[in-house]
Amino acid sequence: MGRVTERRRVIRIRDGAVSTRPDTLVAEEPLEIRLGGKPLAITMRTPGDDFALAAGFLVSEGVLGSAAELANIVYCAGATDDGSNTYNVVDVQLAPGVAVPDITLERNVYTTSSCGLCGKASLDAVRTTARFALKDDDAMTVEPATLSVLPDRLRAAQRVFDRTGGLHAAGLFTVDGELLELREDVGRHNAVDKIIGRALQQDRLPLSDTVLMVSGRASFELAQKAVMAGIPMLAAVSAPSSLAVDLAAETGLTLVGFLRGSSMNVYAGEHRIALDSLDRRSD
Repeated sequence: MGRVTERRRVIRIRDGAVSTRPDTLVAEEPLEIRLGGKPLAITMRTPGDDFALAAGFLVSEGVLGSAAELANIVYCAGATDDGSNTYNVVDVQLAPGVAVPDITLERNVYTTSSCGLCGKASLDAVRTTARFALKDDDAMTVEPATLSVLPDRLRAAQRVFDRTGGLHAAGLFTVDGELLELREDVGRHNAVDKIIGRALQQDRLPLSDTVLMVSGRASFELAQKAVMAGIPMLAAVSAPSSLAVDLAAETGLTLVGFLRGSSMNVYAGEHRIALDSLDRRSD
């Protein structure tokens, strides 16, 4: 199993003085995901929770929707020419009777640590494969004051970030702001997949009545993953993309961006935010 962090020599310059010291860096290694023995995707990730990452990725792709559909996930031995196990290749076996979807390389299932799956064609890919509908009339409501504390709670729970400063985080919270799960990774999409995959392994999908909080921006990719896992609310400390807002509006996802302290922007799904107690100001 690969290490989460690695040490490297660095030349440090401070206030006109130079010194040499070791520095702790976050590890980044490729993970190949195979489905039934056939190569499916390669993602750059921080080692750890690889089985959850693979399961969450397949939830995002519409392959899995419940624990009963997953037979097994194993590391592939002999992944190198000399037959050694690098722990960088996993094979996912579906349960008997579960149809293997036609996922081909033309769907661009190469991922990077920065953007996740690249080249999603359109919103139709999500609309046709999402198993868990987000209902506009659900009873979930979150107080703005609760949302305002999530970034600090997410940051406080990041253990590896304190040592490296180089990791993104995703946290799953209750509507009252209780942290349920947190994962760190060089790619925020990987951190989200690890959370979703863990939920699938525990047979907890859909993740209704939860809030997904991510460091950085809210991309289309992250909004899609929330929808596929039945998560009704996605919050981010930075900006959403226009396509993420379009997806949120079409699927019923509540999307919050620029969540910093008591300030935030609600881009879609405002019916899940308790706005009645706030002062109304004209534009």
